[in-house]
Amino acid sequence: MVVAGVMSGTSADGVDVAVCRVSPGVAGGTPRVKVLGHRAFGYAKDVRSAVLGAMDAKSMSVADMSRLHWRLGEVYAECVATAVKDVGVKVGLVACHGQTIYHQAVAGKFLGGDVRATWQIGEASVIAERLRVPVVSDFRPADMAAGGQGAPLVPMLDFCMFRHATKNRVLLNLGGIANVTALPAGCGVGDVMAFDTGPANMVVDAVMQRLYGRGFDDGGKVAARGRVVAGVVETFLRGEYFSALPPKSCGREEFGAGFVSQFVDACGDARKQDVLATATAFTAASVRDAYARFVWPHLGMKAPLARATEMFVAGGGARNDALMQMLVSEFGALGVRVAPMESVGIAAEAKEAAAFALLGWLTWFGMAGNVVSATGAEREVVLGKVTLG
Repeated sequence: MVVAGVMSGTSADGVDVAVCRVSPGVAGGTPRVKVLGHRAFGYAKDVRSAVLGAMDAKSMSVADMSRLHWRLGEVYAECVATAVKDVGVKVGLVACHGQTIYHQAVAGKFLGGDVRATWQIGEASVIAERLRVPVVSDFRPADMAAGGQGAPLVPMLDFCMFRHATKNRVLLNLGGIANVTALPAGCGVGDVMAFDTGPANMVVDAVMQRLYGRGFDDGGKVAARGRVVAGVVETFLRGEYFSALPPKSCGREEFGAGFVSQFVDACGDARKQDVLATATAFTAASVRDAYARFVWPHLGMKAPLARATEMFVAGGGARNDALMQMLVSEFGALGVRVAPMESVGIAAEAKEAAAFALLGWLTWFGMAGNVVSATGAEREVVLGKVTLG
């Protein structure tokens, strides 16, 4: 089956569509995923502004939030239609993650009860009607209802596509949030470890917007001109999130505007490029810290005789040369080879969208898509909701 996976991440910079052929594994083995093509679409300026506004409910009315939900359905449908036409195939299913505007994985008191919540917008009925194909959407709630974090969900793709018989593999995705999947050599699905390590592009992009009026540091060029402000990275790594045990997930609720204000203030009167270099170094250091605290002990316990450990990097942050150089330096000292996702056959920006293509296919055939060792759910569950075209 040809499935279009649609992903719009916490950076809120646009939409990725991965057109994939998904097929059953041999003799009941894990499914096979082949990416036929990938297209990236930036949000229009006013759409991105509205999406960011929706992440701060005090700045948007309920009426406008509802309208945005429907408008994004149209945006996603247009993106899929263009991608499918460019690739030259007929799609049989769309799997749309939607735009996360709120994600609270840890329970809090609300109206007399303990509540966890997640909300992804983008009306699936619009996509199904425009394209006349079934749509699977809203993937996170089923896992959360079963006691999980609702994230990360990409580890199912990581397990199916990238595990190795004799090498440990670590899959790092640098979107708005950084998430990591650890695949011990020869692992089964129950051996997979995955969690959000903290911010990736989210803080860097916000600092760039605040100080330079631009949405992102293209290629990491500005950060490359700066020097890391002493002590700031170490101070913020002492935050509660980084020492919390996996499974765990995070978002703008932890690392949004309030956090960015504190971070910039902590840099004092440093030059603008130095603040950006420090934000970039914070991402690299938080990934290394997560690896040292949690991933390496897990790999050593599950695959002590592994021949080597490899890290493959996906997401928009993989295009930030300053960040990648920091990661190569940090992990080279640990004996871990760092390489872009392309070296194992998939474009860096396509991976998350391809993951949702796989998850949509699993849902369509009634199969579980969550990795309970990654999300912390009490059981495997079928993810998402189906809207017939």
